[in-house]
Amino acid sequence: MTDLQKDGKKPQLLEDATGSTHIIEIKNMNKSFGDLQVLSNITFYIRNNEFLTLLGPSGCGKTTTLRILAGFETADNGIVNFDGHDLLRVPAHKRQLNTVFQRYALFPHLNVFDNVAFSLRLKKVSKKEIRTRVEEALETVGLSGYGNRWVDQISGGQMQRVAIARAIINRPRVLLLDEPLGALDLKMRKEMQIELKEMQRELGITFVYVTHDQEEALTMSDTIIVMKDGVIQQIGTPTDIYNEPKNAYVADFIGESNIIPGTMTADYEVLFAGKTFTCVDTLFPEAGAEALPVDVVIRPEDIYVKDEGSAHINGTVYSIVFKGVHYEMVVDGDDGFTWMIHDVDPVKVGQRIGMTFDPDDIHIMRKSVFSPDHTKKPSVQDALLQELDV
Repeated sequence: MTDLQKDGKKPQLLEDATGSTHIIEIKNMNKSFGDLQVLSNITFYIRNNEFLTLLGPSGCGKTTTLRILAGFETADNGIVNFDGHDLLRVPAHKRQLNTVFQRYALFPHLNVFDNVAFSLRLKKVSKKEIRTRVEEALETVGLSGYGNRWVDQISGGQMQRVAIARAIINRPRVLLLDEPLGALDLKMRKEMQIELKEMQRELGITFVYVTHDQEEALTMSDTIIVMKDGVIQQIGTPTDIYNEPKNAYVADFIGESNIIPGTMTADYEVLFAGKTFTCVDTLFPEAGAEALPVDVVIRPEDIYVKDEGSAHINGTVYSIVFKGVHYEMVVDGDDGFTWMIHDVDPVKVGQRIGMTFDPDDIHIMRKSVFSPDHTKKPSVQDALLQELDV
């Protein structure tokens, strides 16, 4: 019996300003495969009834994190607290978590009903209860009346729904989903994104979702955790992650971004592209009264195309591509930076234009190892930031 069980308490190891209940808390979790460390001091919490997404490229550690929660992998060290108890001491088959995989792993020799009912039959549940619960599960995923169909008689999206029905029929507290939409075509994926979010609300259970697709994460999540090389880069709401990225990696990974080296000279004032602009950010505390090198982020959709002029950043249009809802333009700026712009009004290749933006469209970030000019010799301020590990 763990100390948590002896005390009878359910301590929250991690602060939550919302006061929400945490169903899972992970603190200082590490995992290595041989000499390769795939998770480094991972710390985060999952609120009850939350849709949380682990987002990052292949190899970032998101699936390993999910597999540790599921019990398919063991952590080298750290704390995984599930509803006040040590989850790492609980065998996988006794955890109140079920997993939906990218490969649905449906039994081809069983029909839809029997696939969903499989785990209940193993538990020797009565036939009457099995029928009731299977029909409820199929109705939840929008497959009422599909029980007698064989797996090879349904579409990929319907197979995904069967896999989810099979997972939720055991009434888990948490559903783990490992890139479950990866095998679907684009149109079906977009439809399933909305359906999954609605399903999560109807079921009232916690979803932990793994994906490398930024649009999926932004569309469905209450909270997004951005990971790279086994390290959490940022945790926040979709709005926070998109509008307030913590470093150049997050800004570039979540949507398109113009990331420009700049210098904050004072509160609400930043110098970049050879001009001084008003912004809505204050100097970082470590700056003191000195100017501080920073990264400036401006999203392509926040740039206004104007006539060339001394008050604007000027450049020459290099390319233009129609994207359906907007034109994507690449501009060679006179400042030596290549700009990306999204605008509904096209311009011509070779045309000279001016670019401008509002103060609240300028986002200031600390310098990091992901900064575009990181290969340059760091300034005194850069060295200070590295020393502070920010």
